[in-house]
Amino acid sequence: MAMAAAASPSKILIPPHRASAATAAASTSCDSLRLLCAPRGRRQRPRGLVARPAPRRPFFFSPRAVSDSKSSQTCLDPDASTSVLGIILGGGAGTRLYPLTKKRAKPAVPLGANYRLIDIPVSNCLNSNISKIYVLTQFNSASLNRHLSRAYGSNIGGYKNEGFVEVLAAQQSPDNPDWFQGTADAVRQYLWLFEEHNVMEYLILAGDHLYRMDYEKFIQAHRETDADITVAALPMDEERATAFGLMKIDEEGRIIEFAEKPKGEQLKAMMVDTTILGLDDARAKEMPYIASMGIYVISKHVMLQLLREQFPGANDFGSEVIPGATSTGMRVQAYLYDGYWEDIGTIEAFYNANLGITKKPIPDFSFYDRSAPIYTQPRHLPPSKVLDADVTDSVIGEGCVIKNCKIHHSVVGLRSCISEGAIIEDTLLMGADYYEVKSNRCNMLLAK
Repeated sequence: MAMAAAASPSKILIPPHRASAATAAASTSCDSLRLLCAPRGRRQRPRGLVARPAPRRPFFFSPRAVSDSKSSQTCLDPDASTSVLGIILGGGAGTRLYPLTKKRAKPAVPLGANYRLIDIPVSNCLNSNISKIYVLTQFNSASLNRHLSRAYGSNIGGYKNEGFVEVLAAQQSPDNPDWFQGTADAVRQYLWLFEEHNVMEYLILAGDHLYRMDYEKFIQAHRETDADITVAALPMDEERATAFGLMKIDEEGRIIEFAEKPKGEQLKAMMVDTTILGLDDARAKEMPYIASMGIYVISKHVMLQLLREQFPGANDFGSEVIPGATSTGMRVQAYLYDGYWEDIGTIEAFYNANLGITKKPIPDFSFYDRSAPIYTQPRHLPPSKVLDADVTDSVIGEGCVIKNCKIHHSVVGLRSCISEGAIIEDTLLMGADYYEVKSNRCNMLLAK
């Protein structure tokens, strides 16, 4: 029986010199889901989410693969669920990811066979006890909005069961006749809503990054240093540093200078002692630069002051608001994150990030961290069926039928049907929204 009224063509990313006779159909995202920790002891399951048990024998992970997960208890006072508002930026037009973004926003692209990229920052928030979350969208947002509404119910628990994940689309109004002009402008246009929440800080996140981070530690550092703004910083070696916006800090970790993609003497001038932020001597020698991750904790009164009074015309946080705050004497601190982080901004980065989860013995990013699971939309698909196939070093999504073929070092997305004789290597099959209807290939494969 057909499972949907319409078929969606398969989407495949295969290096030209690889993969022969691959027939596939698959797209979007779902995997190991777990209970959300309530703020004070009692565990609650976020509505609309499904919990699945983790394997009894966990994989071997490097610290960077599961970096900054809940390894130790963080005690925020007041609690993050009552005092922090999460704001996730849906990203721009995604031209560097075209054609993947032809009909969807960057945060809606598939990830790891079962997920969408937006699941990463939302899950990080939920695992960090931040349950009040807004997602600001503008470009091709229909698919993203649909996924969020299905994955995260209108009430997801949190303090007094008042958590939410709510989409805020760009809109025109008498006061704001233009669409979002940048990250800061997007937040400014909805300040009237954000300031109604009785919170201490706003947590500004990007919707197109792959990483795992405990935001409670981030927020705790912000409060302990009495900062106005805290910027998440990634340690960099000289080779990578030229592609990022770099920051310079003083002996207290306070940011004093910014440089966008510096080279030559300007690059050398941005070297810092990263032991100040917690790196050991050996790693600090390898990583003498710090780059902004585009993740910020901003105190509420500071945000209102910056966007309304001091920089009412600024459109971007990274290039205008944050450097401007530093120049006015505000305390802008750096917070070191020394874990796996990838900006999914290009086709190459998207491909490498997906294939990176198949690496052995240590994946670049793990979806199997029991202390900080990644949530997604429950799809109620059957388990994948593998018949006389040779599958090695690969990740297979739900609802797939794989028969008499060879798959190596690949990611196979949802509802993929792979026929006899196919050889798939170093390949990303993105999946399909629906099973095919006319040929109903999956049922035909099972009937043979």
